[in-house]
Amino acid sequence: MKERDHGPPRWMDRIIEFYCRKDLLEDLQGDLHEYYARNLDKSRRKANLIFFLDILKFCRLYTIRKPKLIGQMTFFNLMQNYFKTSVRSIARNKLFSSINIVGLAVSMSIGILMITYLSQLFNYDEFHEKKELVYKIGTHYTDLDDGDVIDLASTSVYIGDLLKKDYPGIEDVLTLQGWADKDFTFNDKTLQLDGIYGSESFYNLFSFEMIEGDPATALIEPYTIVLTESAVEKFFDDESPVGQVFKSGEDLYTITGVMKDMPSNTHLPSFEMIESFATRRQKAKDSKGFVSWGNVWNYHVYLLLEENTSIETVDNYLKEISSEENAKRDHYTLSFDLVNLAHLVPGTGKSNNIGPYINWTDINKLLVLTAIILITACFNYTNLSVARSLRRVKEVGVRKVVGASKKQVLSQFLLEAILISIIALILAFGLYLLIKPEFIREVVDSESVELSFRINHVLWYFTFAVLIGVFAGLLPAIILSRLKAISILKDASRLKLFKGLTLREVLIVFQFTVSMALIISATISYRQYEFSINYDLGFRSENVLNVSLRDTDLDVELLKTELEKIPEVLDISTAIMLPGTQSMYMLDVHYQEDSLGIYYNRVDAEYLRLHEISYLVGGGFPLERKDSLAYIVIDEKICEKFGFEKPEDAIGEIFKNANDGRKLQVSGVMKDYQYADLQNTLGPTALVQNYDDKAYYLNILVKSDNMIELMDKLEGAWRSVDEVHPFEAEFYDDQLQQAYAEYKTMFRLFTFLSLIAISISLMGLLGIAVFTTEARTKEISVRKVLGASEKNLIYILSKGFIIILAISSLIAIPLAYYVFDTYVLVEFRERITIGPTELLPGVLLIIFVALATIGWQTLRASKTNPADMLRNE
Repeated sequence: MKERDHGPPRWMDRIIEFYCRKDLLEDLQGDLHEYYARNLDKSRRKANLIFFLDILKFCRLYTIRKPKLIGQMTFFNLMQNYFKTSVRSIARNKLFSSINIVGLAVSMSIGILMITYLSQLFNYDEFHEKKELVYKIGTHYTDLDDGDVIDLASTSVYIGDLLKKDYPGIEDVLTLQGWADKDFTFNDKTLQLDGIYGSESFYNLFSFEMIEGDPATALIEPYTIVLTESAVEKFFDDESPVGQVFKSGEDLYTITGVMKDMPSNTHLPSFEMIESFATRRQKAKDSKGFVSWGNVWNYHVYLLLEENTSIETVDNYLKEISSEENAKRDHYTLSFDLVNLAHLVPGTGKSNNIGPYINWTDINKLLVLTAIILITACFNYTNLSVARSLRRVKEVGVRKVVGASKKQVLSQFLLEAILISIIALILAFGLYLLIKPEFIREVVDSESVELSFRINHVLWYFTFAVLIGVFAGLLPAIILSRLKAISILKDASRLKLFKGLTLREVLIVFQFTVSMALIISATISYRQYEFSINYDLGFRSENVLNVSLRDTDLDVELLKTELEKIPEVLDISTAIMLPGTQSMYMLDVHYQEDSLGIYYNRVDAEYLRLHEISYLVGGGFPLERKDSLAYIVIDEKICEKFGFEKPEDAIGEIFKNANDGRKLQVSGVMKDYQYADLQNTLGPTALVQNYDDKAYYLNILVKSDNMIELMDKLEGAWRSVDEVHPFEAEFYDDQLQQAYAEYKTMFRLFTFLSLIAISISLMGLLGIAVFTTEARTKEISVRKVLGASEKNLIYILSKGFIIILAISSLIAIPLAYYVFDTYVLVEFRERITIGPTELLPGVLLIIFVALATIGWQTLRASKTNPADMLRNE
């Protein structure tokens, strides 16, 4: 402690200076210093003690000074005053307050939807304890012949095994495969369980809770399975299932564990059972293609890195392996990337995802559209507030006269905007509850997205409302806070941003440009959707009913026999996939010294007849099959790739299936048909004879005037053969439409958002029209007295709005055309041509509705008696 030479410590003086009244401080402090000087004769320590006690002794009510804030308006009182003023202003201007609140509420309901949606997306796979160290391998398949690149979420078993065996720094490797659904029988009860294949590392990498069994050993041995709680309830009452044996076909499976049902916030598909990947390996031990470099279409490999292993190190491993293996291939190359477990959902666009997947591109589109709608509503508030600023000049002037600072006026009007935003938030939450189910069903289209409410959302919603209030109210608040004279306010409300346009007009132009662009977008999306579903695919799809066979041991031939007894069934065939949808299968074939990756469908002989496949030369398959030889029908692209000068030269030639070594004899060359959807480039395709009776779909050509009765007959035939599985059938045309559901969804989304934007814009336009007619009451009356007709008055009052709508149209039409022509439709190989029928109807509709809104208000003003209006003036 530092002490002054002749006085008490400074900190003691500060105490008395803090509490003592200014008019008493000098005398009291002087007297205490005199006493202190006398007491120094005793000792400095004693003098300090006495001085400190005297300071405390004189701290009495009559010596304590009043706090600075007392007598003035405290912050709380100030806020209370602002609140009351804001409530009165809202109540006094019911029409404009309603327009602002409803406009903000409609747009904020979309904002709440996006906040809830994003909070769920960022919660995927967050519960895994080792998520920071777990990475999934993705594959980039590059076709060297045509340059096509396919990004896959899957990869090969080969690369996972190689990394685990030969490369340091990788603690563990997990291999998964979907589609392990099986029928299990236990105690005479047979049920199907949905499942996946998983290697022994499943519980080391993932934090799914095991209830019974040892997670470290549960999936090591072949023919072992782990059940979920839901699956256990289907087969068992109270006994423990661990150690029990299920039968599936001729195989016996031992239950080695029970796990809790999986949560919804995971990238894995919903399953009831995990089958050991060792079973998969054992069954495929004779297949050359199972553990091959190019078999990247079905398997998912995850790496658990050691803590001191960097992702760059593993990335270099993958590049080293790719470089070595790609050098052996002539027609394709593979490269890989690593994605952290917590970043799989949402992710970048990849095919073959094992479970729920949401693309960042789609999320960004929704965010941009949401931001546009919010900005449109905020501009409504800004526009109306700026327009009505003249009415609040006196209020602001009085506040300034009594001492309100610029900052306080700014705070007042910001608080008013925030209050309106919070009121809108309440209404918006109700709207959000109404549109949430539709959003999940039509836009997200994912069972894993629930949009559940959590308590922390309240804080986010409130913060969102405050931010919207600040954004919407900032400009009016700045304008009003700068008010020193009416002339300044007038200049601000007529601020010129562009030549010939005021600020208010610019905001209205923006709103209607957005509305028109959205409705044009909806029209183009629907036209492309219509074009896609009606496109000539090159094969018959009308009246074809596709029945899912699942991966079961169903007796397909017996089922076909039962179905053929139904008179309405004209033909039946089998296939492993449905061309024209988004499903694709790929196969490597060798011909002489050359090889080629082709898209294929494995079908029976009846398939080509039922679907009316057109041939250039040759024909389909013979009905009989050979053990060592199968037949293949190829397209013109394969002929070109393998160097056949004419399609006839390919007939009878022998290809070789690179996966299983099967010989494939060319029996025909068909015309090109739509194997994939219209977004994918059509590569070489073929139809391969189904030589091992593996089929996932039954194609039934039907003809009936009573489809309900026919479906009952078909289901009855199914039940006579299979009592375990449900009868699942869809018409091919419906499935083709589902393949383009994205554009149907886009149409609905744009339509929905454009309706919101149009509603908000029209409300704002109505508000401005009301304000304009009110502000020009005297002018209208004088004009009427001088002989102006109603028609002339309507024209004069509407002229400015017509110019605004025309400018909006001139911006919106080329903008929407450019975006769709350059960015959206460019991904379609076959697409519509954008013309007047796509661009004009929506714009004309908006102009008509807007003019009707303006006309109604201006007509009402023009019909008013000028004598009444001038008397009020």
